Amino acid sequence: MFTTNPFAELSASIPPNVMQGYLILMVLLVIGGTILDMIHKKSARYFFENAKKAQASAKRSVGAGEKAGLAISTVASEVLTSSEFCNVRRRLSHLLTMYGFILFVVTTAILIFGYSAPETPAPAILPRLWHTGALMLAIGGYWFWFFIRVDVSSEGLPWYRLERADLFILSLLATATFGLIWSYLQSQGVSMASTIAFALFILSSTVLFGGVLWSKFAHMFFKPAAAFQKKVTRADGSRENLPADFDLTDPDVQKRFPDIPEYMGKNPPNMGLGIKRERPNHY
Repeated sequence: MFTTNPFAELSASIPPNVMQGYLILMVLLVIGGTILDMIHKKSARYFFENAKKAQASAKRSVGAGEKAGLAISTVASEVLTSSEFCNVRRRLSHLLTMYGFILFVVTTAILIFGYSAPETPAPAILPRLWHTGALMLAIGGYWFWFFIRVDVSSEGLPWYRLERADLFILSLLATATFGLIWSYLQSQGVSMASTIAFALFILSSTVLFGGVLWSKFAHMFFKPAAAFQKKVTRADGSRENLPADFDLTDPDVQKRFPDIPEYMGKNPPNMGLGIKRERPNHY
């Protein structure tokens, strides 16, 4: 199973150009859905208007080199390592799901566009990576769905309670699950069952990529841009029009805000563990 290219076997019943056309259609659906999502939610308009407002209140100019450094920092922190997640379990689940999804999608495209014909066998590493990506995606996704979701782990709601926002994770899990089942059944020569699993695989992937407008899929494109803009506002001093961070032990700050000692004590950093007294059970 792990060394078999399932798309090469599939080419006996579905021509490679049809498979390639389906992938291109899914890419177009993602692009179109993301654009419609930005128009509907006005997220792009908000982003640019907020950036313009922050630029007007900037206290210093951020050069191109500094912006490039902030962009690299954003990619390394918020994108590649998901450092914004304080909960270690949530972070690991997210990384497994994210890298599994990338591996799964990239190897799918390579196998279909380069090795979907039986006369051009794929290198053994590619089918292994395809199956590994699907497994990583499934492990990270099911871990999140059953054990980490806020409404399940903190609010005590049943795991099978569904909302429209769950469309993305459920279709993602279904795509990985039915893809693995289809590959296994195909390698075992169970034709009827593998055909059903393949149909469910195509259905779930179509919902995943075609349902961008109704899911959180577009969020993955907007989130890095928002994180980068936040770093820029910290660098230019505009701070998204929020007040600066104060040293609460500074006598001048306590004089300016006389209620600090009253509510937080004379030595605020040593107030105790606070919310850290208990293990976080949230994002």
